[in-house]
Amino acid sequence: MNQGKYVFAQLTELLPQRVFDRIVSKHNGNKYVRHFTCWNQLMCMVFGQVSGRESLRDLLVVVKAHQNKSYHLGLSKNVTLSNLAKANQNRSCVIFEQYANHLISLARSKGNESDLGINGRVYAFDSTTIDLCLGVFWWATFRKAKAGIKLHTLFDITTQIPAFVHFSEADVHDVNAMDYLIYEPSAYYIFDRAYVDFNRLYTITTQQAFFVVRAKSNLKFNRMYSCKVDKSTGVKTDQTGKLSGFYTSKDYPDKIRRVKFHDTENDRTFVFLTNNFDLTALQIALLYKQRWHVELFFKWIKQHLKVKSFWGTTENAVRIQINAAIITYCLVSIFKNEHKIEQSTYEIIQILGVSLLDKTPVKQLFTIYNYNNVNERNDNQLKINLF
Repeated sequence: MNQGKYVFAQLTELLPQRVFDRIVSKHNGNKYVRHFTCWNQLMCMVFGQVSGRESLRDLLVVVKAHQNKSYHLGLSKNVTLSNLAKANQNRSCVIFEQYANHLISLARSKGNESDLGINGRVYAFDSTTIDLCLGVFWWATFRKAKAGIKLHTLFDITTQIPAFVHFSEADVHDVNAMDYLIYEPSAYYIFDRAYVDFNRLYTITTQQAFFVVRAKSNLKFNRMYSCKVDKSTGVKTDQTGKLSGFYTSKDYPDKIRRVKFHDTENDRTFVFLTNNFDLTALQIALLYKQRWHVELFFKWIKQHLKVKSFWGTTENAVRIQINAAIITYCLVSIFKNEHKIEQSTYEIIQILGVSLLDKTPVKQLFTIYNYNNVNERNDNQLKINLF
């Protein structure tokens, strides 16, 4: 019998507890707490995320069934439905936000960087709206009969880890979130056309960073000169000029580059604006294509983590749960890189979800077997008529 640690303990031992304790101490998170600490709360939330629990009651049913293992899992023997619900409601969500930011930095430092063929990091910035029930989440006003919050994310494409996360009301325009970004010199920032604000884009230029943004149809642009392009690649035009609108020319007084690209696969034409004059026009188009990674990130966390069905109704509880999801995503990424696991993040979290209470070494869980070498005899197979 394997006398080692539980799989959940092997996973969470990668979390820097001392950093979390410092954050908790800074915000007095454990004040008047005797048993169920903030660390126990975090362990419960991560356990619920990885195991795919639908509600707090669902989570507590599983925890109570394995109460004799709670101490070794870090969940506390005194966890109940009421004290976990009160902790999510009353303990500051800033604790979990700051710890999520630390995990983001740690995951990015340990992540394998993909080679995009250019010098400098590449980021994609976008937002997703998380729909809520207005009758239950009355504080998250969005529309007359609908509630919601907006999650703004700066996604590091080179490491596949979110570099910055910001929450706002769902009715806040996406472009306002650009004010919270700190731009790295020589880095590339990719935006959709919802972020066309030339005053904010000029801020990127003044900070010696680069942007690629999809232009709007009403763009007023005066061409100064054009570059030769290979139209067989899909690039139609590569022009340099200045904005001619009265206000836009004041907001962005420098030269700007306009690239028109035709996607033959989807039969669509795109116009991109950028302040980079060194990359080829095709590289600019391919950079914008990388923006899809942030959309895949939003889709992933909504499908495989719990950010759509919430375990509390207050704003504090919702923020804690979303940050717990981000912490879990970063933890799985760190876990993958630390143990050099070849499976995808989706496969890892699926395997972990059904193995958290096993004492199997994680190396054994993620050993890849070649099932193609297994010869199956047709005469011994059980044939099932599915129709």
